[in-house]
Amino acid sequence: MSEVRGVDVSILGRDFTVSCTEEERAGLMQAVNYLDKKMKDIQATGKIVGVERIAIMAALNITHELLSAKHGNFDIGDYKRRIDLMQEQIDEALDASSGKLF
Repeated sequence: MSEVRGVDVSILGRDFTVSCTEEERAGLMQAVNYLDKKMKDIQATGKIVGVERIAIMAALNITHELLSAKHGNFDIGDYKRRIDLMQEQIDEALDASSGKLF
């Protein structure tokens, strides 16, 4: 496991340092970008004022998306496990046939 390091991120124009490993960095940046977009979308409506209120509304919207996905018989964890298994099978098939490709 990699060493935990601080990663500088910006959300709604505010800078933060978040600790994570190198393996977690890509996922962290994906989450930061998603949250930043959600918060900017809410801010752009002009209906909600204040960073704290915008953050709470973004959290509620993201939570609703997650719960709706689970309610619709869509288990993200299950799909991730299935995708990981398929990736392993593809890797094994490629390794087994690597000498036969050319």
